[in-house]
Amino acid sequence: MAAISGVGLTWNSKPCQKHLPSTRSSSSRRRSQIRMTVSVQKNKTFTLEKSEEIFNAAKELMPGGVNSPVRAFKSVGGQPIVVDSVKGSHMWDVDGNEYIDYVGSWGPAIIGHADEKVLAALAETMKKGTSFGAPCLLENVLAKMVISAVPSVEMVRFVNSGTEACMGVLRLARAFTGRQKIIKFEGCYHGHADPFLVKAGSGVATLGLPDSPGVPQAATHDTLTSPYNDIQTVENLFQTHKGEIAAVILEAVVGNSGYIEPKPGFLNALRQITKENDALLIFDEVMTGFRLSYGGAQEYFGITPDLTTLGKIIGGGLPVGAYGGRREIMEMVAPAGPMYQAGTLSGNPLAMTAGIHTLERLMEPGSYEYLDKITGELITGIVNAGKKAGHSMCGGYIRGMFGFFFTDGPVYNFEDAKMSDTAKFARFYRGMLEEGVYLAPSQYEAGFTGLAHTPEDIQRTIEAAEKVFRAI
Repeated sequence: MAAISGVGLTWNSKPCQKHLPSTRSSSSRRRSQIRMTVSVQKNKTFTLEKSEEIFNAAKELMPGGVNSPVRAFKSVGGQPIVVDSVKGSHMWDVDGNEYIDYVGSWGPAIIGHADEKVLAALAETMKKGTSFGAPCLLENVLAKMVISAVPSVEMVRFVNSGTEACMGVLRLARAFTGRQKIIKFEGCYHGHADPFLVKAGSGVATLGLPDSPGVPQAATHDTLTSPYNDIQTVENLFQTHKGEIAAVILEAVVGNSGYIEPKPGFLNALRQITKENDALLIFDEVMTGFRLSYGGAQEYFGITPDLTTLGKIIGGGLPVGAYGGRREIMEMVAPAGPMYQAGTLSGNPLAMTAGIHTLERLMEPGSYEYLDKITGELITGIVNAGKKAGHSMCGGYIRGMFGFFFTDGPVYNFEDAKMSDTAKFARFYRGMLEEGVYLAPSQYEAGFTGLAHTPEDIQRTIEAAEKVFRAI
């Protein structure tokens, strides 16, 4: 048995055997404990021995050893790291390796991991309880902040994840319009609900799964798809299915096929065509909300959709999601209206507290200017270093979101993204990991910077990239 310090739990590195009597041999008692690491040992040899031991045990307990697919490192190979602790822009694994973190829990850590003010506020909130299953004042506070920030949102409903938010907003769009069909874009990921698992990005693309077994044909019958940045195909779909399309949903900046920006005029054209056809435009801002600007991608690009989904940042690192939009649409949601959606932990006081204090920090002057500066330096440095070493590279960024591909580009959609040399990305990824830089373990995921990243973090990352590019 091995104990994890500070948790008070133990795990057995051997496979679970049900219905067998518990035995404790002297060898099992002598298994070394895995202690919590608070600082990395200087000049220590890079090893993932403890991570490997824990992950091997996890594979007997959970499918693939993980609770979300990309964590298993399937597309980059090698041994996944098991994280022990995080602080600011850095993370430590159970082997004591320290990394500069550009995943940030897939986006929420925009002000830095384990922010002291957020932790202090959570500690005070926990004294009152962790979940009520009833209204609390904190819901009002965060709702007002979201409504004042996001141009499209006049009313909001909090849920527990981005997937849940997208499920709710799809049902709402169909209820409001009385239509069934939706248009989504190839490589855009809107959670793992059945109607969205058609030509999806994120882990579906990473694992090479075209769709997902278990999704009934009827669930995706009304899901129409178009290449991202292709307005002509969207126009053709509206013409072919005239009067049948409830909504168009998209990531305004794609983060689940790698990082892909909209072409100039693309979002404007979508806004126009949806209005002309009495369909709703939905921005999935689970990634981009409060990251590209305080008002999200819609504020950044000056395009106001009818409905918006949010997540990640508005929970400050705790599980949360939300959907919102025009009052007349949102008043369709129960109990104000007939469209049913519910959640016991929705609006729980801990997530609301973390979200409130995270958004307060982002409101401080200069926050987004700083994100723009450091992210620009990071992506320019990485891409230039790659090209200098003779690699085909392209990349881009907006504020605290970035990405790069091992191809000359340009990359306008998922088909373009698939031209990237994923084998080379895997070698680059593993090299950067050994150099103490933690990137998303997939070519088809965006990266994130946060306010806790320092100029020294950026310079160290570029230097590591230069070294790895020469080696591969």
